[in-house]
Amino acid sequence: MSGPCAHIHLQETSSTNRSTWESMKPHRIKLRCSLNKLPWRRTAGSAAEFGTMCNMAALSLVLLLLAHAPTIALSLQVHYYRNSCPRAEIIVKQVVQKHFLQDPSVPAGLLRLHFHDCFVRGCDASVLLDSTADDVAEKEAAPNLTLRTFDVIDAAKAELEKVCGGVVSCADVLALAARDGVALSGGAAYALPTGRRDGTVSVASDVRLPSPYFSIQAAEAAFRNISLDLVDLATLLGAHGVGFCHCGFVIDRLYNFQATGSSDPRIDPAVLAALKQQCPPEVVLPSNVTKDPKIFLNQATTSPPFLLDTSFYRSLLDGKAVLQLDQDLAFTDVTSRLAARFVSDPKRFIHQFSKSMIKLGSVGVLTGGEGEIRLNCRKVNSKA
Repeated sequence: MSGPCAHIHLQETSSTNRSTWESMKPHRIKLRCSLNKLPWRRTAGSAAEFGTMCNMAALSLVLLLLAHAPTIALSLQVHYYRNSCPRAEIIVKQVVQKHFLQDPSVPAGLLRLHFHDCFVRGCDASVLLDSTADDVAEKEAAPNLTLRTFDVIDAAKAELEKVCGGVVSCADVLALAARDGVALSGGAAYALPTGRRDGTVSVASDVRLPSPYFSIQAAEAAFRNISLDLVDLATLLGAHGVGFCHCGFVIDRLYNFQATGSSDPRIDPAVLAALKQQCPPEVVLPSNVTKDPKIFLNQATTSPPFLLDTSFYRSLLDGKAVLQLDQDLAFTDVTSRLAARFVSDPKRFIHQFSKSMIKLGSVGVLTGGEGEIRLNCRKVNSKA
């Protein structure tokens, strides 16, 4: 989900996906310390010492598990604005729906924007900031030049400021808009914890995103750096099923795979022919990616465009993936099995996609007194 690649479609639901949120609840840990198994004589003193040691061990174990578990930031909570701005989520949803009716690719753009935000400095809306005289902002970095849907976030924020000014953060607006995009694309309207605050720093040189040329191992390492795992990687790449990509990111697979002077032998012949027709070598403009032709990342003709479903995984299992990273999912043991399970059980994919989006949205968040609540998502607040 990097470069000018990655996107998603939405079915409105009247209630949140309760099973998804319930599955996020912390697990209870029971640690029994049996005095009967003491290796020494059970005196009153030794029992007391053992009890203390047991409590300390239990605490250490809990802390260890918490340190390594993919947890939601403790300060985030579902319906965070229930008292301060009760209609916040409804307002964001209405704005996203309005833009979706005008352009069904909007959810895809929102998903990509959210991903690019969270991968750099955490989900703090730093990607929304414009450059200043002193700093070149993240949105000016090469991988972000084709980001879009900034106007959707601006519109939602403007409506929120009319109702409850200075309350809802831009980071939450972006996370909520991405969630609504998932729902409009056929995914679940999952219960999203909110309470993020906005960052005040955005620097183009900080942008380090997984490349579509990455191996699965390199992409997994990049995801683990932000506390996401291989399952999250394989699941979130499913967003490519509703996205598109510039020809420049696939041209080597078509004409000079691994410097061989020929095509990637793993590409389905029919898909290869179609891609070559859409991306003849002479039209690729690597120096001006905004004018580089675009192609759908899901070449399956049986699936409607901009629909978040499992046809993307069916395509990669059949050797029809467009990006090399996507295709490699089919040749890695764990991810190929996961892709097969998603194809056989589409509800599993929708459920896991919701879980992975919640995890993504909790990466590096600012809460409490950190950061600020921007009045304008494109610039930090003026200091009084």
